[in-house]
Amino acid sequence: MHTQWTEKLADGTSVLIRPIRPDDTERERAFIEGLSQQSRYFRFLDAMRSPSSSLIKQLTEIDQSRDAAFAALIGADPSQRIIGVARYSLCGDGESCECAVSVADEFQRRGLGTLLMRHLIEHARARGIKSLYSLDAADNGSMWGFAKRLGFEHKIDEQDSTLVVHRLKIAAA
Repeated sequence: MHTQWTEKLADGTSVLIRPIRPDDTERERAFIEGLSQQSRYFRFLDAMRSPSSSLIKQLTEIDQSRDAAFAALIGADPSQRIIGVARYSLCGDGESCECAVSVADEFQRRGLGTLLMRHLIEHARARGIKSLYSLDAADNGSMWGFAKRLGFEHKIDEQDSTLVVHRLKIAAA
């Protein structure tokens, strides 16, 4: 797989896509803090204003043997900024993973989330993962439509009706 590559969004904006790295800590912090309160809540199911250092470490120091995280960046080094991230974390069964995607508010509805998720799905498929799921706020209407367009099925969480589980079964590569 490519280490990094450039993609064009629906509006023609060029973005660099690459695996997130430990040296992205400040970029990741700025990305999360730059999200609207609603976007932060929908991504983390928490109304935090600023992520803790331990959360930033968890989000940028990826165990490549189990997990994957891809960042979309714009700008030139050293002022590149993250405008979207998609990630998954392998579950204990070794066949499924939890996934998440988040896009900076000003870049939403330009195809970036779809681009990141399609790549994440292909990455999971190539690794032999059989399904992906995400746990989201039931009132996140945008996520319902987004997940449906990508082929995810959904159901309300049996233990918490304020949450919905979106699940995608994928075939091996």
